[in-house]
Amino acid sequence: MRLPRRTLLAAPGLLATGLAAAPPGARAQNADPRLSERGIGNPDAPVKVMEFFSLTCSHCAAFHKETFPRVKRDLVERGAIRLIWRDFPLDQIALTAAAVARSLPAERYEGFIGALLSSQDRWAFTRGDPLVELGKMAALAGMQKAQYDQVVADEGLKRAILEQRMTAEKEFSVQATPSFSFQGGGTIRNQSGNMPFEKFQQLVLEVRPV
Repeated sequence: MRLPRRTLLAAPGLLATGLAAAPPGARAQNADPRLSERGIGNPDAPVKVMEFFSLTCSHCAAFHKETFPRVKRDLVERGAIRLIWRDFPLDQIALTAAAVARSLPAERYEGFIGALLSSQDRWAFTRGDPLVELGKMAALAGMQKAQYDQVVADEGLKRAILEQRMTAEKEFSVQATPSFSFQGGGTIRNQSGNMPFEKFQQLVLEVRPV
């Protein structure tokens, strides 16, 4: 999904004004275990694929529904790739959802983002309050209401996620979601947009070490 109107296009401005000013030593947030890598597959797989996604992106949801199951079965589980999820929230709701997902135990992360992507219409684009619906999804994943409220108010975590998004924009020129970076044997192929499994597999083969 190209950066839409209800987007965090002004991410630097949000870091400066939309969230509370960072206290001294806030960079230590980078040591927060909630910001550690979230992915599936053998860490020593010959190819690593980073997926930059937003939990409110319909194209990200389509990829997760249509292509991801086969990617997991035929590439991840067979040791061909490691898939790494990178947050690239397009709006405030996606940013809060990313913070909630990262605040769950790491082993629940995949299942939770899968549930969010497969049910966007029921929580992200509801006629009611998306944060209320997101809270219900978090409760189903085992997060207590008090913790949920704490995460929603955690400006430091949101700021850190935004900083990672800005890094992705600079290092990988990410301008749309989903976007992917295929890396193997010193070769990198960057691709934006949803794609069928055949195209995904082709890009894996292009960077796979011989």
